[in-house]
Formats: sequence, structure tokens, C-alpha cells
Amino acid sequence: CVAAAGYSVGEFAALVFAGALGFAEALYAVKVRAEAMQEASEAVPSGMLSVIGRPETNYRFACLEARNHCESLGIENPVCEVSNYLFPDSRVIAGHLQALEFLQENARKYSFTRTKLLPVSGAFHTRLMEPAVEPLAEVLKSIEIQKPLVCVYSNVNGKKYMHPEHVRKLLAKQVVSPVMWEQTMHSMYQRKQGTEFPYTYEVGPGNHLGVILKKCNLKAWKQYNHVDALEDEEAAET
Repeated sequence: CVAAAGYSVGEFAALVFAGALGFAEALYAVKVRAEAMQEASEAVPSGMLSVIGRPETNYRFACLEARNHCESLGIENPVCEVSNYLFPDSRVIAGHLQALEFLQENARKYSFTRTKLLPVSGAFHTRLMEPAVEPLAEVLKSIEIQKPLVCVYSNVNGKKYMHPEHVRKLLAKQVVSPVMWEQTMHSMYQRKQGTEFPYTYEVGPGNHLGVILKKCNLKAWKQYNHVDALEDEEAAET
């Protein structure tokens, strides 16, 4: 294996795979992260909106107008911003529910071809998750982190983790930062013309990351395989 990456909470799995985190310690950090994010979610009615746009779509302008709409309703410091960069012309926008509803109602104005509210409880990867940063940061300080044995790419900037302190800092920052998955795909698969692409394995339920890879890099996707861990376990039991 030459590189690993995980989407959102999957980044912990990638770091365990790469030998940077112990499995039990990572599981505990994920538990603290989940509980803190859930608590932050309950403080403000918020959510996430999956959006398919066009090349001319201006997501930043759409979010600005949605925040202005929230302010007109009396909401102080409204949040509405891109929280996930998936593939060209596909984003997840997160923030106050009123902002997301405004974007759905005005989808045509902003050149959105499709919008869908995601079945989640909060605006993950936005500043509405700030209360969750400190609890996770404290846990990460208390556990041992090694330099990854293979390159692991961070969701925060789409670049490789360099050393243990880098892991601690960016894993905490990831909670309030957009997931730069499209940028990560470009970083991971960048190579000289004529160089063969490596085999790619998506491990776990579903093939969503494979679908995204196909949209980002068709040549790399041709070497893609999906490994369903549950199917393997069932096969071992029979």
C-alpha cells in the first residue's frame, strides 16, 4: 500500500490502518468526537444539503444570500457554507436549517440541478461544531500517535500528514473544516503522464467513495475495487 485516506470519521480508520493510531485509542477518540458533535448539533436547528450544480454555479454567493435571509429572520451569526467538496459540480452545504430551506426554494436561481437534505442531525464540518473541538483535542493529547507508515491524506487540506503533532492538530480542526475530498483525490492520484495508476480498495459498506473517484479521475477508477468487510465476515462464519 502506498497511500490511505478516509472520509470524515473514516480518517481515523485510515490512520489506524497506517499504524499512526492504535485501534482502541482511535475508537475512544471517535466515541468522544461523536458525543461532542451530537451535543453541538442539539444546540442549533441545523443540517446538511447535498447539491449538484453546474460549472457556472457560485456556491459562495448562494451561501451568502442564504445567510442574509437568515439574518432577515432575526438569526444572529447564521451559518451556511460548503462543508464537503465531493467531485466537480457536487458539494454538501451545511448550516442553519432556514438557510438550507432557502437554498432549496431558490435552487433554480443558483443553477442547482438537484438538492437533497441529508438524514443527519447537524451541520457537521462547520463552525457550529466548535463546541466539539476541545473535547476531541483533549483526547488526542492523551493518546500516543506515531508517524504513519504509509502516506495518509488529511481531509482538512488534501495533503499528507507529516508527523504526530500534525495528526493531532488537523484531526481536531477537521470537525469545523470542510472535507476537501475532491482535492484529496487529485493529490493522491497525481502522477507523471504514462505512469500506471495503483489499485484502489474501498473497505466497508457501500461504494460511495468509488462513485466519487469515478467522477474525479476515471483512469484511476478503472483500478478500483470494493471490499465489503461484513460480507467477508459472513463468508468466514459459513
